[in-house]
Amino acid sequence: MSEAFRPADAIAPPQPPASGDVTPQEAAAMLRAAFRLFQKWRVSDAEARVLLGRPSASTFYRWKRGEIGSLPADTVWRLGDLMGIHKALRYFFTDVERCYAWVRKPSAALGGQSAMQRMLAGAPSDIAAIRAYLDAERGAW
Repeated sequence: MSEAFRPADAIAPPQPPASGDVTPQEAAAMLRAAFRLFQKWRVSDAEARVLLGRPSASTFYRWKRGEIGSLPADTVWRLGDLMGIHKALRYFFTDVERCYAWVRKPSAALGGQSAMQRMLAGAPSDIAAIRAYLDAERGAW
């Protein structure tokens, strides 16, 4: 091969984003994924609204129909944690049904509550606490 052209030079390696910001397209994709996850977790619309930061009913149903505009930063953070929880559970369980059922099972590690009960307390920190617990149980990435 010629010295002037090397395959490694032809394709630049992907560059990390300049910041940790999530693009509007990424946020919309996470929201669509969350709605599919909520079906698997058997989350009611009322529960979903709490998990997403209590958007108005009209906003929630617009999102659910796929009409997603810009999302509040709080919702984006919540979505990131929900996706992290799902990812961790998929690592823990080879049986997908057990993975989805875990969020509703009482856990001694959570004081007898289920993960869903803790997340439905409503604060972003409640969802983040479940993610942190699962990440700690799983160990380093």
